[in-house]
This record gives sequence, C-alpha cells and structure tokens, in this order.
Amino acid sequence: MSLPISPVEGGNAASPLATTIAQTTMELRLLARRSENLFVTVVVPLVLLTFFSVVPAVGQGGVTFLVPGILALAVISTSLVNLGISTAFERSYGVLKRLGGSPLPRAGLIGAKVATVVIVEVGQFVLIVGLAAVAFGWRAGAGADLLLCVAAWALGTLAFAGLGLLLAGTLRAEAALAIINGLFLVLLLVGGVVLPVDHLPGPLADLARVLPAAALSDALRIGLGATSGSALPAMVVLAAWAIAATVVAARTFRWE
Repeated sequence: MSLPISPVEGGNAASPLATTIAQTTMELRLLARRSENLFVTVVVPLVLLTFFSVVPAVGQGGVTFLVPGILALAVISTSLVNLGISTAFERSYGVLKRLGGSPLPRAGLIGAKVATVVIVEVGQFVLIVGLAAVAFGWRAGAGADLLLCVAAWALGTLAFAGLGLLLAGTLRAEAALAIINGLFLVLLLVGGVVLPVDHLPGPLADLARVLPAAALSDALRIGLGATSGSALPAMVVLAAWAIAATVVAARTFRWE
C-alpha cells in the first residue's frame, strides 16, 4: 500500500474548509484505487441482493425483506470495514502522523473521513434501491417513514464508524484487518441482514437483538414499510452503540 500524498501538504494559506474538501477528494480517490474495498462496499451488497432475491432461501417477504437488510449491510461495509481498515493502515504507515504536520487540522481529517463515508453510502443506497426497483420491482411500503430511515442511517453510521475507528486506533493494522473482516462476516450471518433474527437459536437470537446490525436492519425495515411495529427498541439500541462507540473511540484513538 503506497502512502497517499494529501493535496493539503506543503501549504499554509488554505482555509480549514478548503483543506477538508481537498482531503475528502483525496480520500475518495484513494478509495477508488483500492479494488478490495470497492468489492466489499459496492459489489458484495449488490451480489447478495441479487442472489437472495433469485434464490428463495430467505422465505420471509423476498425482496421486501432483503432491501432494508442490504442497505444496513452497505452501512456496515463502508463505516466499519472500509473506514476501519483504511485508517488502521494509514496509522501503521505513518500517514496520519504526516497529515498532523500539514495545514489540515485533526477535526478536518475526521470531517473528511466522515464526508467520504456519507458520499459512498449515498452512492450505495442509490445503486441498491435502483437495482431492487428495476430488476425486482421493489417499492417502499405504504407506511414508509423517510425521517425514521434517515435517523436510523445516521445512528448506524455513527455506531459502525465508531467501532471501526476504535479498532483502527488501538490495534496493529494486521489485527484490525482480521477482526474487522471477522465482525463483518458475523454481522452478515446474525445481524438480521438476510436471515430473520427469530430464525436463530434462542440465545443467539437474544444476542443478535442487542447488536447494532440487527437494530439497524429492523429500523430500516419499519422505516421502509417492510414490517410494522415500533422502531423505538431498535433506535434505542442504535443510539446506545453510537454514543458508546464514538466516545470510546475518541478517548482511545492513538494517531501514531
């Protein structure tokens, strides 16, 4: 992995906003060069949506059930996997240390990474919803609540970004890579993404319900009108994870 050269290095006149925008552009360019990250963030969600929509393995509402879960998976892949792994290796290679000596403030670096995550997730949502609508005739349910979807997406992004930065800022890059990839697979299997949580064995189902992946999937399903019921329990779980993960990550993150 080559060291990225930020466009903000070497200058002193740029404003904080300009340096943050420049760094965001660089983050997006670097992401486009990482084929393995693009595979996880773009290809995997679309492949899973197509596979489980064609093969009736889920058996619980078909594409109506799948779309919210795949949207949740997109948040996990971008906020946890992509952000966590890339930041871990940037820290390991001294990139964060170099950026610390540039006109880019730490708040600007964090802002650039958050902006990158948001831009990528919006792109993922457009692709997933577009594929589901065009190829499988998916439509949001009659009781869809856009504000609930946005709130769930924001809390889910905070929760998984916090987890990713927590691991990236405290572990060696190789350890963070292994643990984050392992978490991705676990959350895919027990996070209510493609398999309903109530299909899991009792103790495992109880554990899954307090994980942010299942909470995000449930909140998005209610928000998109795929299921009925109160989203409050899921939102409480998401909020708790978002607060805890971001606070712990902020206190433990080591830049070098």
